Amino acid sequence: MNVRKLIRPVVSAVLAAGLLFGGAAALGASKASAATPKSLELLSFGKQYIGTPYLYGAASGLTSAFDCSSFVQYIFGKEGTTLPRTAAAMAGKGTKVAKASLSVGDLVFFSSSNKMIGHVAIYAGSGNILHASTSQGVTVSSMNSAYWKARYVTAKRIL
Repeated sequence: MNVRKLIRPVVSAVLAAGLLFGGAAALGASKASAATPKSLELLSFGKQYIGTPYLYGAASGLTSAFDCSSFVQYIFGKEGTTLPRTAAAMAGKGTKVAKASLSVGDLVFFSSSNKMIGHVAIYAGSGNILHASTSQGVTVSSMNSAYWKARYVTAKRIL
């Protein structure tokens, strides 16, 4: 039996599947990175705080209320990663990630009214962010809403 005759259809099928099911990546379009076990654990831990009230300037380590950066700092700290206290300082850490390549656990930064970075959130997948919102406390929001879309600045991969 000729092994090459058996392998050729298998290779053709694998290539076809890649073009059919992973076509965007196969054609060079950007595709989000897969979430790591650590980033999924971080997200799961962070979601336990949904509903916790917002408090501007909340102290590091305080868990009865958060502002955006104290929330991110606390969640990443519990996973063993030390981050600075402010959103602007956090934006100076990690590796820049294209918006189209976001992965669960990436930090996403937004501008405030003065066009400077004034908000940080954790990318939660499917276009959603986990963050401490001034109006809702810790919540999950769509970063594709008009509000967040207009304020997006950059994203960084820390993990």
